[in-house]
Amino acid sequence: MPKKQVTMYTDGACSGNPGPGGFGVILQYNGYEKRLSGGFFHTTNNRMELLAVIEGLKLLKESCAVNLYTDSKYIADALQKRWVYGWRDKGWRKSDGKSVLNIDLWQMLLKLLEIHEVSINWVKGHADNQFNNACDQMAVSASRQPTQKDSGFEI
Repeated sequence: MPKKQVTMYTDGACSGNPGPGGFGVILQYNGYEKRLSGGFFHTTNNRMELLAVIEGLKLLKESCAVNLYTDSKYIADALQKRWVYGWRDKGWRKSDGKSVLNIDLWQMLLKLLEIHEVSINWVKGHADNQFNNACDQMAVSASRQPTQKDSGFEI
């Protein structure tokens, strides 16, 4: 049986970086749409970008084929160029020997990528993609009304 085809748009925002931040996710399947956002008191933009993808994938109740649209080069490059797998294989060290940031979130994302077949599509932020723009608005709005600590925050 073929996997369900899901389209997912994500974005993260942070004021101050580090500072208050938020994420926005839009999932689309078979004419239906689900939106999710969340705000954090103290975080970074990259953590919010990662969390958007993680929270979106966690909403899926079964293994799906996901077309992910993100304006985050951090995420797109790490996955498309397979940097994240090299980091993991080197004990979460980058090629310069420095520690990778956001290891906790990369580990969560890798577990979800074992369940879902995800195709990464990079889109230019703040441009003409209405769903990316909607995710940006959701993320900014959530960052202005944070409700959660980001306990895994790294500088």
